[in-house]
Amino acid sequence: METGNARTDRLGILLEQFDKARDMARVRLAGLGDEEYLWEPVPGCWSIRRRGEATTPRAFGPGEWVLDLGAPDIPASEYAEVARQAAGGMSVEKIAEDWSVSVDRVEEVLGHTGEPEPDDAPVATIAWRLGHLHYQFAGSWEWSFGGRRQDPKLMVDFTPSAASALERFWVTLDRWRDSVATVTEEQLDTVGFSQYPYGSDPDDPYVGVLSGANLELIHHMAEIALLRDLWRAGLGSRDGRR
Repeated sequence: METGNARTDRLGILLEQFDKARDMARVRLAGLGDEEYLWEPVPGCWSIRRRGEATTPRAFGPGEWVLDLGAPDIPASEYAEVARQAAGGMSVEKIAEDWSVSVDRVEEVLGHTGEPEPDDAPVATIAWRLGHLHYQFAGSWEWSFGGRRQDPKLMVDFTPSAASALERFWVTLDRWRDSVATVTEEQLDTVGFSQYPYGSDPDDPYVGVLSGANLELIHHMAEIALLRDLWRAGLGSRDGRR
């Protein structure tokens, strides 16, 4: 269904949301330089690093530069999602497999009462957030529309060049958008249309996967926009890290 120029069908709404988020991101990322891209506003940031300099236990990538990744856990912000998975009939063992944690950890999360503690997540650089989005969208395309063979964590050659990273990222996003535009109503309802190997995609209807992809793009781009605002305001120059 369309109302004027606006689509009101499920796919149309998701595409319009994606397009607006992508257009806003292009504007907010204009003029990004290498120093800002790699800026670490606090000690202990996650970023991209040369393979021999990585300090996180699961840093990954196919080339010289790798993306920081810590030990697996379920962050407090995802406790409600884990509860929904369990309530929907997903076994504790399957939830543990999806999150790469122990069954005991899942049971601890499911037994939690009261408000979750704030996440103790590290601050991440713009380079990390772009790299994180890039490999996820590249992998999501591969495991929805491609050969469903390549490991998402080995699909993106991370780079210290902001210009190169952005050029490659926009190409990946455009390919994703073009393929998503071909999805049918039946495919939107198909559980397992995406077989993305990290997370719950194989157990979810594809409409939920697409909604989650939009959310991922929106929230990480909001974080990048804040880092750009702090950089422009001169925060780094005041505290000695710029």
